[in-house]
Amino acid sequence: MGFGLADLSQSIFTAMGFEGANNHLGLDSSDRTCLLLIDGLGAQLIAQHAADLPILSSLTSHMNLDSHFPSTTATNLASLGTGELPGVHGMLGYTVRVPRSGEPGRLLNALKWDDRVDPLYWQKVPTLFERASTQGISVSNIAAKRYESSGFTQAALRGAHYLGANQIVDMVNEAKRALKDPRSFAYVYVNQVDEAGHSDGVGSEKWLSALSIVSDLIARLIAELPRGTKIYITADHGMINVGQKIILGVENNLMDDVTLVGGEPRARHIYITPGAESDVAARWKERLGAGADIYLKEKVITEGLFGPQTSQESIDRMGDLIVIAKDDLVLLDPDRATKEGAMVGHHGAMTEQERLIPLLSYQT
Repeated sequence: MGFGLADLSQSIFTAMGFEGANNHLGLDSSDRTCLLLIDGLGAQLIAQHAADLPILSSLTSHMNLDSHFPSTTATNLASLGTGELPGVHGMLGYTVRVPRSGEPGRLLNALKWDDRVDPLYWQKVPTLFERASTQGISVSNIAAKRYESSGFTQAALRGAHYLGANQIVDMVNEAKRALKDPRSFAYVYVNQVDEAGHSDGVGSEKWLSALSIVSDLIARLIAELPRGTKIYITADHGMINVGQKIILGVENNLMDDVTLVGGEPRARHIYITPGAESDVAARWKERLGAGADIYLKEKVITEGLFGPQTSQESIDRMGDLIVIAKDDLVLLDPDRATKEGAMVGHHGAMTEQERLIPLLSYQT
């Protein structure tokens, strides 16, 4: 794996004079920085649809980054916010089991949250936003108003001055306001591309329309942000369109000894009756064959799937089995098969289309 969003955020703040992180990417120093994160717009999708993004000709293209596993929003935005890998910050996927929540236990949906879980307890690592603010950098988070008080924002992105904006013009205006201070960082997040991909698929009319909105946002930021602002553009993951669908437990015995299904259709956390882990792993390998990579928890830790360090909290939360779909396969939770199966676009696994994310820049 190459550099990811944890490396990017450390590099940006270090280039702004922050002490306590590393400029892994060797970014140029800058007093004013805007980071635009376009949810779901992977590097391969940009290359395939370059004709639909004429603004690209104005941008400098850097190396592609790697989405941290799983290639999903909750994990990667937490890595961006903390500058740490998933095994440290503990945001291991879209849904994971809450330890000591009974039998079979309950899942925490990281993006929708659960009022019974304290976000500051669940994700204890101080964010780079918090740390940079103590060193005189003005940090703002510009995104839809509905995210401001969410558990996920408090867990992964706390410490920034939240500027809620639902329309592109308002986002640009808030970014301009946030960057008036001489040492200022504005994080701008949009998810139209991701939403369109999930509902209608990559390359659909709705997806291309979302791409046009993003292109307009980039053009406006370039034209209107204060002179001397460094603009970086990236994503949290890419996306594939679904092909084969398997409903777990329907005519395949994959739910035998399984107590809870977490994660998402491309990257599953599977929780198993104690003592049956090896049998379940063997059964899944036999049924899925080359269609998926299957890891017992011990192998997840030794191979550093969530990074070289794995906290005890992460160990307690992760599935007894991690199952990563290949090609265009999705593995549907039998209790959510209708909803999950209705989605056209998916992500979470390790294909280059899901994993590789862009790093583009512009100097105003």
